[in-house]
Amino acid sequence: MGLKQAITPYLWFDGTAEEAANFYVSVFPHSRILTVAHYSGIDPEREGQVLAVLFELDGVKFGAINGGPMFKLSEATSFLIDCRTQEEIDFYWEKLGAGGQYQACGWLKDRFGLSWQVNSQELVEKAHADPAISRRVMAVMMEMTKIDLAALEKAAAGA
Repeated sequence: MGLKQAITPYLWFDGTAEEAANFYVSVFPHSRILTVAHYSGIDPEREGQVLAVLFELDGVKFGAINGGPMFKLSEATSFLIDCRTQEEIDFYWEKLGAGGQYQACGWLKDRFGLSWQVNSQELVEKAHADPAISRRVMAVMMEMTKIDLAALEKAAAGA
């Protein structure tokens, strides 16, 4: 029996939940759509339309709900993609950023409005462990849009 995921993030969309879930599943390895629920007897105007989608991204469950226009995704919530190589950073940067907005310090907003941090958790943890390293790395990172691991590693090393 597998481990149960205790917390499942749900993302709010205005009619694009299934499209967004299918897009994310196409980007991340080991991902799949689990279920698609439709409006049925809840709202006659939306009868038969997609209500919610449950999906996995690299083994992590997410939900997407078509809740309507009253709430929007924002940078207040983001997901960090822990990349080990520059090639991984380049891949996610291009795939998720297409049709969206590239932002500073390795952040981007995809075409659905969801914010992602495309970075290296290992490098972030290394920088946070030492204030001097953190200042150097952050100074270099603040000048970047897409993360350049070699430049950040060089800054961490004090070069």
